[in-house]
Amino acid sequence: MLIRVGSRGSRLALTQAELAASRLRGEGVEIALVPITTAGDRDRSKPFGEIGERGVFVKELEEALLDARIDVAVHSAKDMTSTDTSGLIVGAYLVRDDPRDALCGADAVRPGMRIGTASARRRAQLLAREPTLSIEPLRGNVDTRLRKRGERGLDAIVLAACGLERLGLGGEIGYRFPPGELLPEAAQGALALQVRAGEAEVVAHADDAETRRRVEAERACVAAIGGGCLSPVAAHHDGTRLTALVADENGAWLERRSGNDPAALAAGLLAAVPA
Repeated sequence: MLIRVGSRGSRLALTQAELAASRLRGEGVEIALVPITTAGDRDRSKPFGEIGERGVFVKELEEALLDARIDVAVHSAKDMTSTDTSGLIVGAYLVRDDPRDALCGADAVRPGMRIGTASARRRAQLLAREPTLSIEPLRGNVDTRLRKRGERGLDAIVLAACGLERLGLGGEIGYRFPPGELLPEAAQGALALQVRAGEAEVVAHADDAETRRRVEAERACVAAIGGGCLSPVAAHHDGTRLTALVADENGAWLERRSGNDPAALAAGLLAAVPA
């Protein structure tokens, strides 16, 4: 049996695809990795909102699945839209890695620092904590962003800890933000194996039930809030409770709530958002 596994072509994406492939390999199973370029990969300069809405790193992979050019798409689950695309499902979530955000270049956030990130979620929360920061846009893959930090003289940049660790770059991390300081993106740290509806059995044995429980609660909350890639929205389940927030993009206000029901949590947050 041949399973064609689609992935973005970056070093991190292919590393993640190989992690997924290692879980799918077995007696009589062959894996073919199929690199696919997405809109987010083609344009590395514009802010995400100018390229398209949330999902700029997954659309072409989903089209390849629907066209039967691949059998499984491997995504960083945080890149996916908060609701499933028609005809497709997440057949498996691999065991989640560290969901936290990581500060690279410094061991703490200090007043007046210049920090690079393309994430509206990170920008909003950082400015809410320290309004004197200068948050500068920073696009590119992990290696490019690490290089640009030095080239542009930034004091630090913020990246997902899991991506750095998967690339063997954990030594670049100066500080890992506890979720109480910087709430992660919904599904951050998780890898999603997406398949066509009715074909979950191809990847079902790789599914981690606890990761699915937490990630689906996070995605459901974001879907109820209506957050997109540029909306400063975050959600994280720590195993005991779900925490979510909505914030002003410049950190002028931030509303955070915790609970167990994603829909009720979302409703409470939306009711608290300033008019």
